[in-house]
Amino acid sequence: MTAKDNYLRRLRRIEGQARGLQRMVEEEKYCIDILTQISAMTKALQSVALELLEDHMAHCVVAAAREGGASAEEKMQEASEAIARLVRS
Repeated sequence: MTAKDNYLRRLRRIEGQARGLQRMVEEEKYCIDILTQISAMTKALQSVALELLEDHMAHCVVAAAREGGASAEEKMQEASEAIARLVRS
């Protein structure tokens, strides 16, 4: 299984969780149960995001660093900004 396949499989599972949350709200399920599912979905998204970031750092950033110059600086800045967004979320 490729990394892309893995990401897509996981995102489809998260999509299913989102549909499940919609059903729970429509059916007026207990609020704490809904919040628990939101927490699980949030953690699943964070996990995918961290893995994507790790892959980006291992491949794109490392390759740009080997080349050096403006490309390396740009990739490092992008990675830094992505990390900041993840930390704030």
